Amino acid sequence: MEGLAIAAGHEDRQAPLKSYCKGLLLPGERKSIEPMAARLDPENIQPMRQSLHHLVAKAPWSDEVLLEQVRNYVLPTMQKQGPVVAWIVDDTGFPKKGKHSVGVTRQYCGQLGKQENCRVAVSLSVATWSSSLPVAYRLYLPKEWDEDSGRRKRTEVPEEVKFQTKPDIALDQIRTAVAADLDRGVVLADAAYGINTEFRDGVTKLGLQYIVGVQSSMTVREPGKQPLPAKRRGKMGRPPRLLQRNTDHQPVSVKQLAMNLPSTAFREITWREGTNRKLHSRFAAVRVRPAHRDYWKAEPHAEEWLLIEWPRGEAEPSKYWISTLPPDASLKALIKMAKHRWVIERDYEELKQELGLGHFEGRNWRGFHHHATLCIAAYGFLVAERNRFSPSARAGHLGFGTSGPAPDFRPRGSPRTPRAA
Repeated sequence: MEGLAIAAGHEDRQAPLKSYCKGLLLPGERKSIEPMAARLDPENIQPMRQSLHHLVAKAPWSDEVLLEQVRNYVLPTMQKQGPVVAWIVDDTGFPKKGKHSVGVTRQYCGQLGKQENCRVAVSLSVATWSSSLPVAYRLYLPKEWDEDSGRRKRTEVPEEVKFQTKPDIALDQIRTAVAADLDRGVVLADAAYGINTEFRDGVTKLGLQYIVGVQSSMTVREPGKQPLPAKRRGKMGRPPRLLQRNTDHQPVSVKQLAMNLPSTAFREITWREGTNRKLHSRFAAVRVRPAHRDYWKAEPHAEEWLLIEWPRGEAEPSKYWISTLPPDASLKALIKMAKHRWVIERDYEELKQELGLGHFEGRNWRGFHHHATLCIAAYGFLVAERNRFSPSARAGHLGFGTSGPAPDFRPRGSPRTPRAA
């Protein structure tokens, strides 16, 4: 807490910052300013409320500096249990009734699983096999907000913030993590990011490997095939450079490729222990070349892994991933890494349900990010404390009991089971 308080800068912010983090960690259904003030100082609710509000909505401390302090404290404790293996990109939605809070528009909300009035934030987390920590977090500002100077002014959106797609925001976060020299991991992301060719190319240019979800419609060159070479040089003009396609030499969708694979190409693989059972499914992996607009290239795309999941009894495959892991990577290694993105569900479940990530009631840009940064700081404290014990101790052995049943990591937004006191 002392380190966080110092990172917040001015001495007057140190006591309110400690109070705010304490309020996030204390029991309570609502982690917005008013109920936290009532729990923190029942005899002086109004002064406490004003102190917390000024800290989160007005004080000009740096989210980036505070998050750096969090990761400098938490990552070493995580790495005592094992090395960094992945950098996980994700976004999360916050349903909102009104339209005045910064960034709110009708868009897809993962928490609800449909288009709804909400705001969405993009994050980057660093993960070992047993723990993960968000290290970057930024609100997605829709185009209509970027172009509306009145709404930007009312919600205090900084002038330097311009419209970016979610993959562009994520790529900036990855660049910052590379510049900060964080221990490298394989970049994991769902199909909303994986289908974006510029995102994948950007990750590769940064010297990072990835395994990302893609849609069934993504086109690839089948194993062993590549585009036609450029046309022969004519008598005049520059020599042709661009690759070719014709009616007999077209790429195929990953779904079409998967459906044409023999059943012997698929193997039943168990990748980890779930809450009640071992998690297993049928998988196949083949080497392919992405074909997106390869007719505008002089050289074909490099070969990558296409990983396919086709559960037994289903009419067609359920998931696809594309990956730049080495050609000698085993099928089980590909699956284990692809499926490791599940840890982000745990992060968001605890950040939302236990620490009130979505409870901030203000409307401005600074308040939204300050509240999220302090939620991540509180979460980082919990991650660090868990990693002080061995994995068996964290599981409830060696006399270290838990305060309730083990968490069950349900999909975001699903009903939660009652917890023991």
